[in-house]
Amino acid sequence: MALLLVGAGWLQAADASPSAPADASAAQSPLDPPPAVPVVTASASQAEQALNTSAAAASKVVPASVRTPDLLEHTVDSVLKLFNVQSSGNTPTHYVIAVLFLIGAILLRRVVTNVIFAFFKRLAKHTETTLDDELFAALETPVATTVVVAGTVCALKVLKLSETGDRVLGYGATVTFSLVFFWILLRAFDTILDHLHKVAVTRGMGVAAFMPWIKKSLITVFVIFGTLITIQSLGYDVKAFLAGLGIGGLAFALAAQDTIANLFGSVVVAIDQPFKVGEFVRIGGYEGTVEDIGLRSTKLRTGARTLIAIPNKTVAAEAVTNLTRMPQRRVDQVLGLTYDTTPEQMEAVLADIRGILRADPAVHQELIAVHFANYGASSLDIQIVFFAADPNWLKHMETRERLNLQIMRAVAARGLSFAFPTQTVVLDGPVAKQLAARKA
Repeated sequence: MALLLVGAGWLQAADASPSAPADASAAQSPLDPPPAVPVVTASASQAEQALNTSAAAASKVVPASVRTPDLLEHTVDSVLKLFNVQSSGNTPTHYVIAVLFLIGAILLRRVVTNVIFAFFKRLAKHTETTLDDELFAALETPVATTVVVAGTVCALKVLKLSETGDRVLGYGATVTFSLVFFWILLRAFDTILDHLHKVAVTRGMGVAAFMPWIKKSLITVFVIFGTLITIQSLGYDVKAFLAGLGIGGLAFALAAQDTIANLFGSVVVAIDQPFKVGEFVRIGGYEGTVEDIGLRSTKLRTGARTLIAIPNKTVAAEAVTNLTRMPQRRVDQVLGLTYDTTPEQMEAVLADIRGILRADPAVHQELIAVHFANYGASSLDIQIVFFAADPNWLKHMETRERLNLQIMRAVAARGLSFAFPTQTVVLDGPVAKQLAARKA
């Protein structure tokens, strides 16, 4: 630009002196001062430098990013163009169009709920599974809410708001649509987990007892993930926030070692499934019926009707005996007969006891062991081992009572008697003889 201006000056100077001789060197006297050539050269170099600077500055200019209109803005612009609304301010036409958007959203919501979802619900009734019925019922409300939210945002975008108002509307629309979107996903996720829980309960699967815990954990992770995505969509740097949590997470982990250990213990219990709610178990030195399996502890209802909460890290570390899953309940007892029992009588009473056990339908017939086992301190010991067919504790006690009564009758019928702990003291020596003499 500067070069063009210098050139124009030269042309103007040439036009102002048309009578100058064509040959400057011939008309110039040797005593005349030299022409101002260096000045012209300096002006030309300055012009060239200015041109280069302008070009460099132009190469560094970054065009401003133009935000692409979203679907709602495109819809609003199309409607305004349809009504030939070109005013920069709010006119009655703007308000009428905004009200029309609101009314259209309400009507479209009724169409979605009463027509579209009603049609899908009728189709779902003809399928074998109930999952689709539950999904349509769960998604109806959030989808209808999405339609109303979209209509409200369109109505607000029709109006010409201030710069602050537009910024607030943009943030509000982002947050609202994010919440509605994650609401739809959360309802679908929750419905699927509930359906899987019902299937697990119906089929008697061991994971059924842990489904509430699994549901809570997955929904918690889902909500945290949705919150982070919403914050990221507002323009905040979530990565820096998560990096900052690294140091705080280390301190938290050190302060919550027991809680984390219990959490991992609950994961081990959920994966291994040594028991489920309603089963009778022995964990360490505790026995009881499992009432609840939580993130921190497992609760047992003991035979004394007390409630014991055992930390899950203890449950994962201790040996767990599941008494409910016994196919049969073992009975092991010892009978003692007096030492005046003859071998023939012992053989006869052993045969009688074996016959009693084999004839009882409540006794599992796979293993029946009745043997003369030991010479006790004050009795001849008969060991009886068998399994009650029903592992239920109360029923197995009824079986033992019935069998014990029959064994008593069999022993009495043989003319035998049960031994009890006795001791015989033998006195010998001069003192014992004097006492015996006095007694005589």
